[in-house]
Amino acid sequence: MTYDFDLFVIGAGSGGVRAARFAAGFGAKVAVAESRYLGGTCVNVGCVPKKLLVYGAHFAEDFEQAQGFGWTASKPQFDWETLIANKNREIERLNGLYRKLLISSGVSLFEGHARLTDAHHVAINGQCFSAERILIATGGWPQIPDIPGREHAITSNEAFFLKQLPKRVLVVGGGYIAVEFAGIFNGLGADTRLLYRGEMFLRGFDQSVRTHLAEELTKRGLHLDFNTDIELIVKQPDGSLLATLKDGRQLETDSIFYATGRRPMLDNLGLENTLVELNEAGYISVNEGFETREPSILALGDVIGGVQLTPVATAEGMAVARRLFKPEQYRPVDYRHIPTAVFSQPSIGTVGLTEEQAVAEGHKVVVYESRFRPMKLTLTESSEKTLMKLVVDAESDRVLGAHMVGPDAGDIIQGLAIALKAGATKRLFDETIGVHPTSAEEFVTLRTPVRR
Repeated sequence: MTYDFDLFVIGAGSGGVRAARFAAGFGAKVAVAESRYLGGTCVNVGCVPKKLLVYGAHFAEDFEQAQGFGWTASKPQFDWETLIANKNREIERLNGLYRKLLISSGVSLFEGHARLTDAHHVAINGQCFSAERILIATGGWPQIPDIPGREHAITSNEAFFLKQLPKRVLVVGGGYIAVEFAGIFNGLGADTRLLYRGEMFLRGFDQSVRTHLAEELTKRGLHLDFNTDIELIVKQPDGSLLATLKDGRQLETDSIFYATGRRPMLDNLGLENTLVELNEAGYISVNEGFETREPSILALGDVIGGVQLTPVATAEGMAVARRLFKPEQYRPVDYRHIPTAVFSQPSIGTVGLTEEQAVAEGHKVVVYESRFRPMKLTLTESSEKTLMKLVVDAESDRVLGAHMVGPDAGDIIQGLAIALKAGATKRLFDETIGVHPTSAEEFVTLRTPVRR
């Protein structure tokens, strides 16, 4: 049978675009459909604009610390509208770049909502196209718990387009998105409180990292409330919000930001017209080759509920393109030693096993840990400390995990991720000469274990 396209990709986010571009480069006839914005969550309401806001939030302390280095300036003023306008302009530029990349790659781009009519057909904008294979890469969407007054709360989608910076913000959630936005609002001058139902935020991260970050955020004036949740939200006559907590307390605020999880974006996708199945969590079920139960339909990225990171989605997109159209270059995605950054303030960088995971897996571990005041802060009144930690297998001497809380943590961990993926031992770390004077050199000068 002759098809209109060899591959029809639904979703122009990081994973979908990567799969489409390289499949087209391998000679396939490819189409991409996108109903919202080119670049997906990351470019439009995720990683990119969030990092720009993180940069903006850092300037308050930069101005303050500059005094220790002899700089004198008038009291700095912040304008939210300027930051958002400049952010929007950059996102528009990136949208155009994604469009250019797709079209220049020979991909047919359709902007509208695509829907599966069967295993080989996609309907969009009043047309129907046939495809030998269809790739679902529609990503995720933030969700707010079903509580009374939920319509008054916002998510990350709306936060990037607020007309003004709220004076008081209540951030609900314990994941990296909640922690990052709490730091953004706090850094830009809002009275910010982070509310989480668990004992400690960032579940799954190394316990030393979680504890250290909590201490540093508190130093910055961020209010942390654990072991509680919101039961009711009421909008008051003056426009403010009153949140009633499950422990009986009431908190008045100007904005309630929810970052309590994301769901796969499968709305009106037409999956019922296919054999595609969902797992218990509601994500599309796939095998190691990203194939669904319907042989012609594949899925990747956030919509399959794996490691929900942009570089992982792009790696999956590349794997799909190679396996389908350039099998001699195919290699499966390796999910081990994926480095992760949390752009909190201070930031987190981590790769490999946490101390708790290493012990749970049966390793006899040796832990090296250092807390110190960065050199940049020695001429300031800041009491911020950096944390660096290595988790080492006592028997093989292999470094199982590297963790950091401090400035440029993500950039530093990226290099260590290569070392861990290559199987570096603690001895190799010890024999590596450090770059002096930097914070990064601390990772190769950790000599004394703090515990075994």
